[in-house]
Amino acid sequence: MSLLIGILTFVLIITSLFLVLVVLMQRAKTDGGMGSAMGGGSMESTFGAETGNVLSGATIKAAIIFFVVSFTLYLAHIYQSKHLVAADSKLPQVISAPAATSAPAPVKPVTPVPGAAKKP
Repeated sequence: MSLLIGILTFVLIITSLFLVLVVLMQRAKTDGGMGSAMGGGSMESTFGAETGNVLSGATIKAAIIFFVVSFTLYLAHIYQSKHLVAADSKLPQVISAPAATSAPAPVKPVTPVPGAAKKP
């Protein structure tokens, strides 16, 4: 699933860049602005008088692709988060008790033996 998300993310980035460039290449209604600086004049010589129609169509198609891929990525991330089973994210089901250790035997206090303390 992460491979699909990676591929869709790459397609979204390429589509975003293409959409920005196509919008910037369009000529404004006043025949000035950023469209002429980004090559609007050369687009007219390439596509002829139909430049506005070609760029408008490309903008519409790129916008549709952008929104479809964005929504698909959204659904893929939701699917991945719902079905992700990581070992670190789960709480342990059974808590095992530590091994029982035997308590040491109680030590009896040593009582002094009379006469054992004296040495010759």
